[in-house]
Amino acid sequence: MLDDFIIRAALAGLGVALAAAPLGCFVVWRRMAYFGDATSHAAILGVALALATDLPVFAGVLGVALAMALVISTLAERQVGTDALLGVLAHAALALGLVAVSLIDGVRVNLESYLFGEILAVTVADLVVIWTGAGLVLALLVWRWQALLTSTLSPDLATASGIAPKREQLILTLALAITVAVAIKVVGALLIAAMLVIPAATARPFSRTPEAMAAYAVAVGSFAALGGLAGAFTFDTPAGPSIVTAAAILFALSAVVAPLLTRQPR
Repeated sequence: MLDDFIIRAALAGLGVALAAAPLGCFVVWRRMAYFGDATSHAAILGVALALATDLPVFAGVLGVALAMALVISTLAERQVGTDALLGVLAHAALALGLVAVSLIDGVRVNLESYLFGEILAVTVADLVVIWTGAGLVLALLVWRWQALLTSTLSPDLATASGIAPKREQLILTLALAITVAVAIKVVGALLIAAMLVIPAATARPFSRTPEAMAAYAVAVGSFAALGGLAGAFTFDTPAGPSIVTAAAILFALSAVVAPLLTRQPR
Protein backbone atom coordinates (compact mmCIF):
# COMPACT_ATOMS: atom_id res chain seq x y z
CA MET A 1 0.00 0.00 0.00
CA LEU A 2 2.86 2.38 0.82
CA ASP A 3 4.14 2.00 -2.75
CA ASP A 4 1.29 4.25 -3.84
CA PHE A 5 2.72 7.79 -3.93
CA ILE A 6 -0.68 9.34 -3.21
CA ILE A 7 -1.02 7.43 0.03
CA ARG A 8 2.56 8.27 1.00
CA ALA A 9 1.88 11.95 0.34
CA ALA A 10 -1.31 11.86 2.44
CA LEU A 11 0.50 10.14 5.32
CA ALA A 12 3.32 12.69 5.12
CA GLY A 13 0.83 15.57 5.28
CA LEU A 14 -0.94 14.04 8.25
CA GLY A 15 2.38 13.52 10.03
CA VAL A 16 3.36 17.15 9.61
CA ALA A 17 -0.10 18.31 10.77
CA LEU A 18 0.21 16.10 13.85
CA ALA A 19 3.50 17.75 14.81
CA ALA A 20 2.92 21.32 13.67
CA ALA A 21 -0.66 21.95 14.85
CA PRO A 22 -0.32 21.48 18.64
CA LEU A 23 3.10 23.17 18.62
CA GLY A 24 1.52 25.99 16.65
CA CYS A 25 -0.83 26.64 19.56
CA PHE A 26 2.13 27.66 21.70
CA VAL A 27 3.51 29.70 18.80
CA VAL A 28 0.19 31.60 18.69
CA TRP A 29 -0.16 31.96 22.46
CA ARG A 30 3.40 33.24 22.83
CA ARG A 31 3.19 35.38 19.67
CA MET A 32 6.19 33.56 18.20
CA ALA A 33 5.07 33.55 14.56
CA TYR A 34 8.15 35.44 13.38
CA PHE A 35 10.31 33.18 15.55
CA GLY A 36 8.99 30.17 13.65
CA ASP A 37 9.46 31.97 10.35
CA ALA A 38 13.12 32.72 11.05
CA THR A 39 13.79 29.16 12.19
CA SER A 40 12.15 27.66 9.10
CA HIS A 41 14.07 29.96 6.74
CA ALA A 42 17.30 28.71 8.28
CA ALA A 43 16.38 25.24 7.00
CA ILE A 44 17.86 26.06 3.59
CA LEU A 45 21.22 26.69 5.25
CA GLY A 46 20.83 23.26 6.86
CA VAL A 47 20.21 21.73 3.44
CA ALA A 48 23.43 23.30 2.16
CA LEU A 49 25.34 21.99 5.18
CA ALA A 50 23.97 18.48 4.64
CA LEU A 51 24.84 18.46 0.94
CA ALA A 52 28.36 19.78 1.56
CA THR A 53 29.14 17.21 4.27
CA ASP A 54 27.17 14.20 2.94
CA LEU A 55 24.95 14.25 6.02
CA PRO A 56 21.26 13.34 5.81
CA VAL A 57 19.19 16.41 4.99
CA PHE A 58 17.13 15.84 8.15
CA ALA A 59 20.26 16.05 10.32
CA GLY A 60 21.53 19.20 8.64
CA VAL A 61 18.19 20.97 8.83
CA LEU A 62 17.62 19.92 12.44
CA GLY A 63 21.06 21.15 13.53
CA VAL A 64 20.82 24.54 11.82
CA ALA A 65 17.19 25.12 12.83
CA LEU A 66 18.04 24.37 16.45
CA ALA A 67 21.10 26.63 16.31
CA MET A 68 19.05 29.45 14.79
CA ALA A 69 16.33 29.10 17.42
CA LEU A 70 18.91 29.19 20.22
CA VAL A 71 20.62 32.26 18.74
CA ILE A 72 17.30 34.09 18.50
CA SER A 73 16.39 33.18 22.08
CA THR A 74 19.79 34.32 23.38
CA LEU A 75 19.79 37.63 21.53
CA ALA A 76 16.17 38.36 22.46
CA GLU A 77 17.09 38.02 26.15
CA ARG A 78 19.66 40.79 25.66
CA GLN A 79 16.87 43.21 24.73
CA VAL A 80 17.83 43.43 21.08
CA GLY A 81 14.84 44.72 19.07
CA THR A 82 12.98 41.45 18.54
CA ASP A 83 11.09 42.34 15.35
CA ALA A 84 14.17 43.74 13.66
CA LEU A 85 16.30 40.84 14.88
CA LEU A 86 13.90 38.22 13.51
CA GLY A 87 13.61 40.06 10.21
CA VAL A 88 17.38 40.25 9.76
CA LEU A 89 18.05 36.64 10.77
CA ALA A 90 15.18 35.18 8.74
CA HIS A 91 16.20 36.81 5.49
CA ALA A 92 19.92 36.48 6.11
CA ALA A 93 19.63 32.74 6.82
CA LEU A 94 17.53 32.18 3.70
CA ALA A 95 19.91 34.18 1.49
CA LEU A 96 23.00 32.51 2.94
CA GLY A 97 21.43 29.10 2.42
CA LEU A 98 20.60 29.81 -1.23
CA VAL A 99 24.11 31.17 -1.88
CA ALA A 100 25.72 28.21 -0.10
CA VAL A 101 23.72 25.69 -2.13
CA SER A 102 24.74 27.39 -5.37
CA LEU A 103 28.44 27.20 -4.40
CA ILE A 104 28.49 23.44 -3.78
CA ASP A 105 30.38 21.82 -6.65
CA GLY A 106 29.12 18.67 -8.30
CA VAL A 107 25.67 18.78 -6.73
CA ARG A 108 22.56 19.59 -8.70
CA VAL A 109 19.77 20.68 -6.40
CA ASN A 110 16.15 21.46 -7.14
CA LEU A 111 15.77 24.41 -4.80
CA GLU A 112 12.03 24.62 -5.38
CA SER A 113 11.58 21.27 -3.67
CA TYR A 114 13.18 22.67 -0.50
CA LEU A 115 11.51 26.07 -0.72
CA PHE A 116 7.97 24.88 -1.46
CA GLY A 117 8.08 21.18 -0.62
CA GLU A 118 7.96 18.01 -2.68
CA ILE A 119 5.36 15.95 -0.91
CA LEU A 120 4.57 13.83 -3.98
CA ALA A 121 8.17 12.54 -3.95
CA VAL A 122 8.05 11.36 -0.32
CA THR A 123 9.51 7.88 0.14
CA VAL A 124 8.85 5.25 2.78
CA ALA A 125 12.11 6.30 4.47
CA ASP A 126 10.88 9.90 4.52
CA LEU A 127 7.65 8.73 6.15
CA VAL A 128 9.63 7.02 8.89
CA VAL A 129 11.53 10.26 9.55
CA ILE A 130 8.37 12.40 9.47
CA TRP A 131 6.34 10.20 11.81
CA THR A 132 9.28 9.62 14.15
CA GLY A 133 9.79 13.38 14.38
CA ALA A 134 6.07 13.96 14.88
CA GLY A 135 6.08 11.37 17.66
CA LEU A 136 9.00 13.09 19.37
CA VAL A 137 7.29 16.48 19.19
CA LEU A 138 4.04 15.08 20.59
CA ALA A 139 5.93 13.26 23.35
CA LEU A 140 7.71 16.49 24.34
CA LEU A 141 4.45 18.46 24.39
CA VAL A 142 2.53 15.85 26.37
CA TRP A 143 5.39 15.44 28.84
CA ARG A 144 5.70 19.18 29.50
CA TRP A 145 2.15 20.31 28.66
CA GLN A 146 1.18 21.76 32.03
CA ALA A 147 4.57 23.36 32.62
CA LEU A 148 4.54 24.87 29.14
CA LEU A 149 1.05 26.24 29.68
CA THR A 150 1.94 27.76 33.04
CA SER A 151 5.11 29.40 31.75
CA THR A 152 3.19 30.69 28.73
CA LEU A 153 0.38 32.23 30.80
CA SER A 154 2.57 33.68 33.54
CA PRO A 155 6.35 33.29 33.83
CA ASP A 156 6.19 34.65 37.39
CA LEU A 157 3.60 32.04 38.40
CA ALA A 158 5.70 29.35 36.74
CA THR A 159 8.78 30.41 38.72
CA ALA A 160 6.78 30.45 41.96
CA SER A 161 5.55 26.93 41.15
CA GLY A 162 9.07 25.62 40.69
CA ILE A 163 8.96 25.70 36.88
CA ALA A 164 11.87 27.24 34.98
CA PRO A 165 10.46 29.32 32.08
CA LYS A 166 13.81 29.26 30.25
CA ARG A 167 13.84 25.47 30.33
CA GLU A 168 10.33 25.34 28.87
CA GLN A 169 11.44 27.80 26.19
CA LEU A 170 14.28 25.44 25.29
CA ILE A 171 11.84 22.54 25.03
CA LEU A 172 9.66 24.57 22.66
CA THR A 173 12.78 25.49 20.70
CA LEU A 174 13.74 21.82 20.33
CA ALA A 175 10.20 20.88 19.28
CA LEU A 176 10.18 23.70 16.72
CA ALA A 177 13.50 22.58 15.23
CA ILE A 178 12.27 19.00 14.90
CA THR A 179 9.06 20.17 13.24
CA VAL A 180 10.97 22.28 10.73
CA ALA A 181 13.22 19.32 9.91
CA VAL A 182 10.34 16.91 9.26
CA ALA A 183 8.16 19.43 7.41
CA ILE A 184 10.66 20.72 4.86
CA LYS A 185 9.99 17.81 2.47
CA VAL A 186 6.22 18.37 2.69
CA VAL A 187 5.62 22.13 2.52
CA GLY A 188 9.12 23.58 2.14
CA ALA A 189 11.08 26.13 4.14
CA LEU A 190 8.99 29.10 3.04
CA LEU A 191 5.67 27.57 4.10
CA ILE A 192 6.46 25.71 7.34
CA ALA A 193 5.57 28.71 9.51
CA ALA A 194 2.15 28.85 7.84
CA MET A 195 1.40 25.27 8.93
CA LEU A 196 2.39 26.20 12.47
CA VAL A 197 0.26 29.32 12.72
CA ILE A 198 -2.80 28.93 10.47
CA PRO A 199 -4.35 25.74 11.96
CA ALA A 200 -3.89 27.07 15.50
CA ALA A 201 -5.33 30.47 14.59
CA THR A 202 -8.28 28.76 12.89
CA ALA A 203 -9.04 26.60 15.93
CA ARG A 204 -8.71 29.38 18.50
CA PRO A 205 -12.22 30.96 18.21
CA PHE A 206 -13.93 27.59 18.70
CA SER A 207 -11.89 26.39 21.68
CA ARG A 208 -12.76 26.76 25.35
CA THR A 209 -9.67 24.99 26.69
CA PRO A 210 -6.03 24.78 25.55
CA GLU A 211 -6.39 21.05 25.01
CA ALA A 212 -9.43 21.57 22.79
CA MET A 213 -7.56 24.15 20.76
CA ALA A 214 -4.69 21.72 20.17
CA ALA A 215 -7.11 18.98 19.11
CA TYR A 216 -9.04 21.27 16.77
CA ALA A 217 -5.77 22.55 15.31
CA VAL A 218 -4.71 18.98 14.49
CA ALA A 219 -8.07 18.43 12.78
CA VAL A 220 -7.71 21.64 10.77
CA GLY A 221 -4.14 20.84 9.78
CA SER A 222 -5.07 17.30 8.74
CA PHE A 223 -8.04 18.51 6.70
CA ALA A 224 -5.86 21.15 5.06
CA ALA A 225 -3.21 18.56 4.15
CA LEU A 226 -5.71 16.18 2.58
CA GLY A 227 -7.77 18.98 1.00
CA GLY A 228 -4.66 20.65 -0.40
CA LEU A 229 -3.49 17.39 -1.95
CA ALA A 230 -6.93 16.86 -3.50
CA GLY A 231 -6.86 20.40 -4.87
CA ALA A 232 -3.36 19.91 -6.27
CA PHE A 233 -4.49 16.83 -8.22
CA THR A 234 -7.72 18.48 -9.36
CA PHE A 235 -6.26 21.80 -10.51
CA ASP A 236 -2.68 20.64 -11.27
CA THR A 237 -1.14 23.07 -8.78
CA PRO A 238 1.97 22.69 -6.55
CA ALA A 239 1.11 20.45 -3.61
CA GLY A 240 2.87 22.37 -0.81
CA PRO A 241 1.35 25.77 -1.61
CA SER A 242 -2.01 24.07 -2.20
CA ILE A 243 -1.95 22.67 1.34
CA VAL A 244 -1.26 26.11 2.80
CA THR A 245 -3.97 27.61 0.58
CA ALA A 246 -6.46 25.06 1.93
CA ALA A 247 -5.47 26.01 5.47
CA ALA A 248 -5.91 29.71 4.63
CA ILE A 249 -9.40 29.02 3.23
CA LEU A 250 -10.34 27.23 6.44
CA PHE A 251 -9.08 30.21 8.44
CA ALA A 252 -11.18 32.59 6.32
CA LEU A 253 -14.26 30.42 6.83
CA SER A 254 -13.64 30.30 10.57
CA ALA A 255 -13.43 34.10 10.67
CA VAL A 256 -16.91 34.24 9.13
CA VAL A 257 -18.51 31.39 11.09
CA ALA A 258 -17.10 32.06 14.58
CA PRO A 259 -18.91 35.41 15.12
CA LEU A 260 -22.19 33.80 14.02
CA LEU A 261 -21.82 30.98 16.52
CA THR A 262 -20.95 33.29 19.39
CA ARG A 263 -23.61 35.90 18.64
CA GLN A 264 -26.08 36.17 21.49
CA PRO A 265 -29.80 35.94 20.61
CA ARG A 266 -31.85 39.06 21.31
